[in-house]
Formats: sequence, C-alpha cells, structure tokens
Amino acid sequence: MTKCAFLGLGVMGYPMAGHLEAAGHEVTVYNRTEAKAQAWADGHKGGHAAAPRLAAVGAEFVMACVGNDDDLRSVCLGEDGAFAGMSEGSVFVDHTTVSAAVTRELYAAAAEKGISYVDAPISGGQAGAENGALSIMCGGDTDAYDRAEPVMNAYAKICRRIGESGAGQMTKMCNQIAIAGLVQGLSEALHFAEKAGLDGRAVVEVISQGAAGSWQMANRYETMLDDHFEHGFAVDWMRKDLGICLSTANETGASLPVTALVDQFYKDVQKLGGGRWDTSSLIKRLRALD
Repeated sequence: MTKCAFLGLGVMGYPMAGHLEAAGHEVTVYNRTEAKAQAWADGHKGGHAAAPRLAAVGAEFVMACVGNDDDLRSVCLGEDGAFAGMSEGSVFVDHTTVSAAVTRELYAAAAEKGISYVDAPISGGQAGAENGALSIMCGGDTDAYDRAEPVMNAYAKICRRIGESGAGQMTKMCNQIAIAGLVQGLSEALHFAEKAGLDGRAVVEVISQGAAGSWQMANRYETMLDDHFEHGFAVDWMRKDLGICLSTANETGASLPVTALVDQFYKDVQKLGGGRWDTSSLIKRLRALD
C-alpha cells in the first residue's frame, strides 16, 4: 500500500481518487470546496485535508487534476502548496491539461526541492475516469515515470511516457486538435443527414463500420441526434485547451487552420449559452443557422 494525495475532486478527480483507494492505496484528498472533499472522505476509507500542503505530508505520490495553469500553480507553490509538504524523493503527478510552459516551470521548481514531477494529462472523459479506463500521456524523467506508472494504472486503460518534461502536455494538445476536427466533421455529417431527410441512426449504423468510424461517433451520435448535451467534456474547457494548442502552435510554427476555425465555432456555442454543454454540441451551432 502506497500513501497518496489527490488534489482536485472534479468530475475526473473524484472517481480517480476513488480508484486509488480501491486499489489499496492510502489516500488523502484536497479540494478547493472543502465540502466535496468531506463527501469523498465520508464515502471512502481515505481522509481529507484543508490545504494541499497538509494533504501532501508523508505522501510518496501526489496527484493533481485541477482547472488551468493558475489553479495548478496555486496547489503546487506557496506556503500551503503541495511542494511545501512533500518529502525529497516523492513524485508529483499532474493530470491537469495545462501549458507545456507551466509544466516545465513546475518541473524545475520541484527539482529544486528534490521532488520528481511527471506531467500526465488524461483523455477518456468522465466515463473513462469512472470506469478506470483513461488514456494517460506522460512527460518527465524515466525513473519518476517508472515509479508512478503502477499507481496510475489504478485508473488507466493505457499509460505511456512520451518524452521529457512537457511531452505529455504536447501529446494532449495533439489529442484535442484531433478531437476538434472529428467533432466538427461528425456534426456536419449528422446535420447533412437531417437536412436530407435521412434516418440519422441508420446512417451511423452503416458509416460507423467503415472508414468514418470513431470514438466520437460511437459514443456521441445518439445524444447529438436527440439534442442532449448535459454531459461530458464542457465547451468552456475545450476552448481553454484549444487556446493552449493555438498559443503553442504560434511558438512552434505549426499550422492549425481547422483547429482555429473550430475554436471559433465553439465560441459561437458559448454565445448560445452552451459553455457547459458537451463538446459534441457543435451541431447546435449548425441547427441555429437554419
């Protein structure tokens, strides 16, 4: 049994921390809203702490899954940050989707304290977190990754080290870039079927078995056809992620014309009041143009 801390109990972090506990690890959680941390502790064998530093004391591994760059800095740095409570030789594992720049900044800050840092953003959505079937793409030192991988396997379907610090975040950007284009294409296909008077379910039954098939098609077409979007990964978070992708593309010289266009389409969805809708709500924008 390994002593772990988990910082951030959103729709992803809450079940992920539960999988750690179910795997036999001793888990202490922290959440900005303390009532949620208390609720998690009440339903599990682990405890909760009032600050990241307190949660991290004595932990061999500290996992975080928070909102953005600033949220991550706030749980890592300062007198009450996790780094202040972690022991030399312990490992910080960040599951947040953030910029590679803040990842490298915190990797360096951790190294000064003798702490290892692994950037390990996740993909698979709320269902993946709940089912312990996430894809985890990692960056950081090999020895730190090798130590952390068996712990992360409590909620992973696949876990891979891609390269040095920041490589995990760069890989997550590839993931989001690919998803943006896929969801827009699926939205257009279903919208076209509707306008052509076709049975959307019959269409998907056929085309999903060929080259057009994808996870998005298999898992989102029915709710898209039913105009139901109160689930899944929110548009607001997708725009945050795509903003990171586009900013990084400017730094690296990569060309992302489709990503830039879909980002603006998501902005239109936000204007429709859909900031908390699932990312598949791009089809709502097309319907609104009718």
